Amino acid sequence: MTGSTVAAPSSPRLAFLGVFGAGLLCLTALGATMPVLPRYVTGPLGAGNVAVGITIGAFAIGAVAARPFAGRVADARGRRIVLVAGAAVMGLGGGLLFLPMTVAGLVGARLVVGVGEALVFTAGATWVVDLAPSGRRAQSIGLFGLAVWTGLSLGTVAGEGLYALAGFGAVWAFAALAPLVGAVIAMWLPDPHRPPAPSAQRAELVPRVALRPGVALALASAGYATMASFVVLHLAETGAGGGAAVFTTFTAAVVGARLLGGRLPDRLGARPCAIAAGIAEAAGLALVAVAASPVIAIAGALFMGVGFSLLYPSLALLVVDGVEESRRGAALGTFTAFFDIGLGLGAPFAGAVAAVAGLPAAFVAAALLSALGAVVACSGAAPAEGVSGTVAARSHMLGPLLRRAPDSRS
Repeated sequence: MTGSTVAAPSSPRLAFLGVFGAGLLCLTALGATMPVLPRYVTGPLGAGNVAVGITIGAFAIGAVAARPFAGRVADARGRRIVLVAGAAVMGLGGGLLFLPMTVAGLVGARLVVGVGEALVFTAGATWVVDLAPSGRRAQSIGLFGLAVWTGLSLGTVAGEGLYALAGFGAVWAFAALAPLVGAVIAMWLPDPHRPPAPSAQRAELVPRVALRPGVALALASAGYATMASFVVLHLAETGAGGGAAVFTTFTAAVVGARLLGGRLPDRLGARPCAIAAGIAEAAGLALVAVAASPVIAIAGALFMGVGFSLLYPSLALLVVDGVEESRRGAALGTFTAFFDIGLGLGAPFAGAVAAVAGLPAAFVAAALLSALGAVVACSGAAPAEGVSGTVAARSHMLGPLLRRAPDSRS
C-alpha cells in the first residue's frame, strides 16, 4: 500500500481527523504503560529505580534512532504505509509485555515501542502537512501535535484505571490493541503524497534544513524536561508549594495556545513566532526559578506553556518551507528527533546543575538554554516560500476542516 493507492473517502475533514485519531490511539497506548511500568519493574521483576529509569528511557533511544529513517521511507513509499507499519510495531511492543522477561527483555520491548512511535508520529505529521493548505501548515502540525499531549494524558488515566481493575495484563492488552485499531483507521484514509521516481542522486543522510530549527527545538525541550522533572521538588523546597497545580497550568497553556493561536506562525511568519516563543519560554522558566509563591510560579508556567506550545509548529514550519515535498518526511523526521535528544539530555543536565548549585539554578540554566534557542531560531537565511511545487494543487484538501477551527482566536 502506497500513497498512490487511495481507496478511501476523499473528505478532507475525515482525512485529518482520521490521521489525528490514529495517532491519538497510538499515543494513548503509550501513555497507559507509563504509570504502570515502574510498578512492574520494582514488583514482579524485583529491580530498582535505576532499572526503572533505563526501561522508561529506552523508548526515547528507539525513537531517536528511527525518526530520520521513518521520514525517508515515508517520502519513498507514502505516509499511510509508514503510519500503519508504525502502529503495528507499537502493537507488537505492547504484546511483548505478556512474555516472561527480565529487565533486559523489557528494555527491548520499549525499544520496539519507540521505533513504532517514531514511525507513527513522523508519518502522521508529514501526512497532515500534505493535506493542509500552504497557508495553514503550522496550524495543521500544531493540531496533530495535540494527539501527543491528549494521548499521553488520557493514557495515564486509562492505565491507572485498567491496572486497578484487572492488573498488569489489562494494561498490556490495551497497549497492544489500541495501536492496531489506529492502524485499521489509517488504512482507509486518503494519502495525497505521490512518491517520487527513483533517482540516482544520493539524498542527504541528515537534511541540513532541519539542523538549525532542530537545535533550537532541542534547547527548548531541555527547558520542558527541567519543568517536568523538577518543578514539584523545586517549589516544595522553596516553600512556594503547588508544584502539581503549576505543571497542570503549564500543560493547559500548551493545549490552549495550540488551539487559540495555532495560525500565528502561518500569519506572522515562522521565524518571528519562533523567536517570540523561545523568549516566552525563557521568561516563564526564569519566573519559576525565582517564584516565592504559587501565583508567580503559575504566571511562569503560563508564559512557558504558551511559548513551548507555539515553538514546535513555528520551527517545523521553517523546516517544511525550506524543503521540497519529496524530502519533507526525512526533514521532519530529523527535526523531530532533536526533541527527543533535548528531552533525554535536558533532565540529566538540570539534575547536574541542581546537584552543584541548587534547583533554582537549574531553572535559570534552562531559561538560558531557551533564550539561546531563540537566538538560534533567529539566525540563518529565511526559507524559500512555495518550495514544494505540488502543495498549491492540494491546498483545498484540509481547508474546510481548518476553516471550521477557530481563527486566531483558535
